[in-house]
Formats: sequence, structure tokens, C-alpha cells
Amino acid sequence: MIAAKGYAALQAGTELSPWTFERRALTPHDVLIEILYCGVCHTDLHCIRNDWFPGIFPMVPGHEIVGRVIEAGEHVTKLKVGDLGGVGVMVDACMECEDCRNDQEQFCQVSPVQTYNNLQKDGTPAYGGYSNLIVVREEFVHHIADTLPLAGVAPLLCAGITTYSPIRNWNIGKGHKVAVVGLGGLGHMAVKFAVAFGAEVTVLSTSERKRAAASKLGAHHFVVTTDEEQFKSVQRSFHFIIDTVAADHDINPYLAALKTNGVYINVGIPSKPWSIPSLSLVAGNKVVTGSGAGGLAQTQEMLDFCAEHNIVADVEVIKIQDIHTALERLEKGDVLYRFVIDMSTL
Repeated sequence: MIAAKGYAALQAGTELSPWTFERRALTPHDVLIEILYCGVCHTDLHCIRNDWFPGIFPMVPGHEIVGRVIEAGEHVTKLKVGDLGGVGVMVDACMECEDCRNDQEQFCQVSPVQTYNNLQKDGTPAYGGYSNLIVVREEFVHHIADTLPLAGVAPLLCAGITTYSPIRNWNIGKGHKVAVVGLGGLGHMAVKFAVAFGAEVTVLSTSERKRAAASKLGAHHFVVTTDEEQFKSVQRSFHFIIDTVAADHDINPYLAALKTNGVYINVGIPSKPWSIPSLSLVAGNKVVTGSGAGGLAQTQEMLDFCAEHNIVADVEVIKIQDIHTALERLEKGDVLYRFVIDMSTL
């Protein structure tokens, strides 16, 4: 076993506190990574509070991980000691089921292992990136370019792939009008990617104060949804709407902003289910769909695209000791746009 340290929620709803624990020993196909940076995702807050389902405690959150390989199993061929590596929302899968064979490992039907709040194949809990070390099967570690700031790369492993994946899967690009709902950790990445692929991008926000920020990110238009006249002006305007909001909200007003045959893509995960009248979909042949992260190949594609186009998340780097304040601010939407923990402060 490998001694590790980190910050954990010892019980549901409790504040994170320093905690020492053990990582599993390396198998021949594992790498040991010294974690340099870890992003703070809204999922971390949901899991700590048991918003979606009962969690596994003590819980070490964190699934936006960038670090350096410090040890490699004898059969590892993908990476070597000294290489940078990124770890996202999953650390293992069966690699044999239909989804795994189709590069959709995040939906593994047999033995998926999420980076934290999940059980590993040996039955022990998986612990996330709010820690100094992590052991990961080599296939689930992504190559990271050394040309980008690593703190800004960390959120790409979740916020990045979560927004990149539906844009690629729906072939969003030139000639498309795209709206992004919410301008937080996911939303700002959705804007960056949609703009990079050539779409005409509008940010739909409840806050006028985000107008300048949206423009700086490359958005072409900005609409305050609480302004009835502004919101009404974009009815039946968009080919795609990407909803990045994790808080509970009513999507029906946004559905009216879709064109005929428009697609509403959900990537945020509110606690409460939506209520959608059938007529809202039938009138205009509208589609409501979801997208969950991305497979291993697509995640590497996204990281390579970001390296080529100089795309990273806009981040606020924090000390691990400030995680409580960061989570409080995250819940209020008070971050532009992603907190990232400098793990050297552990």
C-alpha cells in the first residue's frame, strides 16, 4: 500500500479536513502520480452533501487532476517517470463491454470506477485529487502538453471534456447559432469551444454583470434572461442550447429560444428533475438530450485541441487550506471561473 494525505469529508455534509489514508499498491499496468493541481468541480459539492445519492465516506473529492508520473508499473508503455499526466472523472473500466469498445468508457456497463465516491475493483474506496498522490491504470492517464499553464489545464479534465464532447458529437460549428446557459466553470469552456469551432455564440445569463466577461471569452452576443424584452427577442433563434447550470431551474422558457429541430443539451446536473410539457417538444420537433463527460480517446483529442489552439480554463488558484471558502463561493457562483488547488500547499 502507498501512504497518502489529503483533505476529506469524513461524513456527509461535514467540512473537509486533513486526512491520511492508503492508496492501493501499483499493479504492472498502473502509474503513481504526484498531483500538482486539482480543480474544484460543482460535482464535488454535490457529492459531499449527498445531493444525488448516498456517498462513500470518508470522501476525498477531486476529478480534475494534473500531475507528474513518479513511478510506473513494469508493463506500462504509455507513460514514463517524469511525464506529465492528467486524470479526469474515471480511473478504470472493464474495457470489454459495448460502451468500452466504442470509446465510451465513461458509460462502462460492467465495472466502471469513478475517480472518487466509488469502489475500485478490489472493493476499496476510490479517493480523488484533493491529495498528494494517486494510483491510476495507465489507459486512464492522459498526455498533457508542457506548453500550457498546468493550473488552467486541470479543469479541462472535467469541465473541458464535458462541454467539448457534445459540441463534437453534434458537429457544432460554422453556420450554427449556439446559446450557452450559465457562465460558470462549464459555461465559460462551452463558450471557448463553440467559438473555436466557428459557431455564433450567445450567452444567456440572469446577471448583467457577466456581459463584459462573456465578450472577453469570445461570445458574440449576451442576453439577460431576467429582462423580458431581451429574452423575448431571441425566441426561436438557436440551433443548439448548451445548459451548463448545476442549480435547480426551469428550462421551459429556454426551449422557446430553440429553432425548429433545435437541440437542448444538458451538461449541468441539478439536484431536482426537470418538468417538460410534451407540447414544448412536439411544437418544433425539439430535442432535449444530455452529455456525460467523454471517452478516453475524445478526452485526449480535446487536450490536443486545447494545446494546438492555446485553450485553458480561466482559474483562481487557491491553497488547500482555503477549500471551505472556495466551496462557499462556488455555491454562490462567485468564481471566474474555476477554483484550482495548488497541491504543493497540502
